[in-house]
Amino acid sequence: EMVGRTMLYLGKNSKQVVRVFCGLAQQIKASSWICFIRHGITEGNLSQWYYGNEDLPLVDEGKEALKKLIDEGIYPTAKDPDFYTTGLCRTEETLELIYGSKEHSKVEDLKEMNFGIYECKPYEALKKEPNFNSWINDETGDIEFPKGESRNQFVKRVTKGLMKIKGNHKLKELSHSQSGKETASIVVCHGGVMSTIMSQLFPETKKNMWEWMPEPGHGYIV
Repeated sequence: EMVGRTMLYLGKNSKQVVRVFCGLAQQIKASSWICFIRHGITEGNLSQWYYGNEDLPLVDEGKEALKKLIDEGIYPTAKDPDFYTTGLCRTEETLELIYGSKEHSKVEDLKEMNFGIYECKPYEALKKEPNFNSWINDETGDIEFPKGESRNQFVKRVTKGLMKIKGNHKLKELSHSQSGKETASIVVCHGGVMSTIMSQLFPETKKNMWEWMPEPGHGYIV
């Protein structure tokens, strides 16, 4: 009985489970994961702008940095993953650089926060703006950028996008339940979006937004 309970525990906490009987292997639990990748470096990253809605491309430095990461082999591969971007140029270019020209879905709810009239401006240019300071010091999350959105609106939108990804992933996982095939989804999105997602998936860590923020081209597999 103790061996049986141990096997149940190991199976529950394993990514893959293969049963071997008379030398024949039967996969009864397959690997299932979602990879979130932050796009490469843009002019907004280099200049430390507040930007999210602005459709900036990757700079040459960003493309070269991604190529180095590709050579290091940090990006996961799978037989038949589902690919997603946010539809913005920087996520489209990042996906193509890493994985080539792949059919993919665009989830606009996973776009970065819209900073409204403050898009593409650095902190030094905004720190004297009363509306900006109200947003910085806002503990409710309800203050909106002029022509932009509030933190709460942003989180609600990202949550909606995450639920779509998870729903699609779960359906594919169920379709693979008999075959034992790996289920994989690869999402190229944005730093603030990834921080929001990781905070929701792992609330027990109690990390803040900046602690979850990956470097451009990096990310998380969950």
